[in-house]
Amino acid sequence: MKKNHTGSYGNLVIANRWLIIIATLAVVAFSASGARFLTFNNDARMYFGEENPQLQALEALENTFSKDENILIILAPKSGNVFTPETLSAIIELTEACWQIPFSTRVDSLTNFQHTRAEGDELIVEDLVLDPLDLSPVDLEGIRTTALAEPLLVNRQISSAGHVTGINVLLTKPADSQQETDKIAAYAKSLADDYRTKYPDIDVYLTGGIIIDAAFGEASRDDMKTLVPLMYAVLFILMVLALRSISGTVATFSIIFFSMITSMGIAGWLGISLSPSSVNAPTIILTLAVADSVHILVTIFQQMRQGKSKNEAIIESLRINMPPVFVTSLTTAIGFLTMNFSDAPPFHDLGNIVAIGIVAAYVYSVTFLPAIVAVLPLKVRKTVAAECTSCGWLADFVVNRRKPLFWVLLVLIIGLTTGVTRIELNDDFVKYFDDRYTFRKATDFAEKNLTGFNVIEYSLESGESGGISEPEFLRTVENFANWYREQPKVVHVFAISDIMKRLNKNMHGDDEAYYRIPEQRDLAAQYLLLYEMSLPFGLDLNNQINVDKSSIRMVVRLKSSSTRELRDIDERARAWLNKNAPPSMFTYGTGMSMMFAHISERNIRSMLGASFGALVIISGILVLTLRSLKLGILSLVPNLAPAFISFGIWGLVVGQVGLVISILAALTLGIVVDDTVHFMSKYMRARREYNMNSRDAVHYSFNTVGTAMWITSIVLVSGFLVLAFSGFELNADMGLMTALTITLALVLDFLFLPILLMKVEGKNNE
Repeated sequence: MKKNHTGSYGNLVIANRWLIIIATLAVVAFSASGARFLTFNNDARMYFGEENPQLQALEALENTFSKDENILIILAPKSGNVFTPETLSAIIELTEACWQIPFSTRVDSLTNFQHTRAEGDELIVEDLVLDPLDLSPVDLEGIRTTALAEPLLVNRQISSAGHVTGINVLLTKPADSQQETDKIAAYAKSLADDYRTKYPDIDVYLTGGIIIDAAFGEASRDDMKTLVPLMYAVLFILMVLALRSISGTVATFSIIFFSMITSMGIAGWLGISLSPSSVNAPTIILTLAVADSVHILVTIFQQMRQGKSKNEAIIESLRINMPPVFVTSLTTAIGFLTMNFSDAPPFHDLGNIVAIGIVAAYVYSVTFLPAIVAVLPLKVRKTVAAECTSCGWLADFVVNRRKPLFWVLLVLIIGLTTGVTRIELNDDFVKYFDDRYTFRKATDFAEKNLTGFNVIEYSLESGESGGISEPEFLRTVENFANWYREQPKVVHVFAISDIMKRLNKNMHGDDEAYYRIPEQRDLAAQYLLLYEMSLPFGLDLNNQINVDKSSIRMVVRLKSSSTRELRDIDERARAWLNKNAPPSMFTYGTGMSMMFAHISERNIRSMLGASFGALVIISGILVLTLRSLKLGILSLVPNLAPAFISFGIWGLVVGQVGLVISILAALTLGIVVDDTVHFMSKYMRARREYNMNSRDAVHYSFNTVGTAMWITSIVLVSGFLVLAFSGFELNADMGLMTALTITLALVLDFLFLPILLMKVEGKNNE
């Protein structure tokens, strides 16, 4: 019945080939029209869902104080000395110009630092540098001494050696204004270019949160412009070499192109915003869409080679391949759909877009492909043989040496898998981008010469309105800040206690003996009020002190810290607060660095359950497809082992991996099932339809599906290796690890799976 039904379907497709072609073109055109609604998301926070606790903590802190995004302009005079009249004059000029950057709310630099001093009973608050061209060498040395002794400046606005300085611009964008990021970044880049031209003796670098966010959008566009065309070129070359058929290549390219634009168009209709992760869905779809077409085409060639007419070959190919093609498409889609359980929304979008593309590829492969092949002239050359000669040799090798092969492969699988224990999770969103992005070079320069980009922020509560002036609270803040300054890789701590100590010293005739926290609360409150009233607009403390003065914001900067180090130091900080501070001050560290420090672990936990669920579903599908519980369970070995081995090899060779590790198992599980399903379906067909023993069935599988497995695996590996050319680390790592996993899966399907089949069915060999 099944044979007749599928044969009837093949006849139906051939009889209605022109109707199918026209209907397909109409569906593709309508779907693709949604691509005009696609947008790019350039906010680093896109990787965190609304329920992410670290995101919630950051938003709570920003609601208490302010949500500040920044641009950091680093100035490095080639003389190696910031404290010259020319350089200081350039800093003043650029500081003033930075106020013109759209949505800027504050500009902090070395020259406009609000230096305090006492004149009699008065507190004088003024810019540290006023008129640099009139300063004497003695004056310059005095400014240098003051700046390098100020804890609020060193390793924040000025390097400890005085050779590099930074201008920090804080901005507040309108809500939900993704497009404003690119405008702000473009203005800042133009400003930096102008000052490079005007001051050739000063190197200018541009980084900061806004520039990083703009790079997310830039990475998305770069990958779309480079990787998709590159993938098309790779596919064209591979298809021409593998199929040796112009009609076959045209038909295959039609399927992959239709699948890609259908998925992207539907994504637009659904209102999905593309990110650096989801933007590579087209490349993945181009890769995966080839598989169904190749299996159907190769079987058509084989059948025609055996003497069947083109239409008869199409009907037979659909009969043979419809079940495995459906199963492989279903399992691959399930694997990508499990990415919806990730804690990172961009991976939801990636999984959904690819799943749509896989479904589209299946539909087009069993409708449009046979219809267009029935229309196009198709010649089968001797190079596309009915049997795969090299596959026959490989089958002989596996069958004749199955015992030593089994033990060698088993030892290798176990041995390489142990490398998983050496993997260290490390996510640094700055290092998601490689050196082709200028901001990455600027950030690396800033970390090496000026300040750190790993930031941990704390909202420290005093427990009462106006309580931040309480001496005991200020002393606790001071002790907490000092504890942090003693920790490895900490380069700067901003705390209100440093301002209070300086004000106390100023109000006692600048006597160094009074550089300490004031003894009385009323006195501290008066100092703070006097200081705030003396500050110019835009340089107040509103982003550091909340409205009712019950809590303060403390900011810690660290250099080159791994995510484990960030989690560890925050844990130690909480232990310090628990031991040395009142309960009201206990809090968790937050900030973008802390969010990325937790995201890998959170995603691994969320994806473990999803991957297990996908494994159960896929296993059930395989059991039903193969109609054998024993073989369904056996098929899990070549499907699970590749991911474990690739993790192990990565652990042994690279050692560190970030967010991508949390989705790789789910991403590859559905893909690597493809070859297993096709090999085992041919094996079971040989056993059931042709009554072969297990060894002959293995030979039959190699001969009938070996060529298609080679072609599809080469295409898959090549496609994912294209992602390795991405300047975005998550995509590059995903491409490399997936390509490695698919390669291992092919090796195990060719060498290990046949041995397992012969072992399990050994009693039925004769």
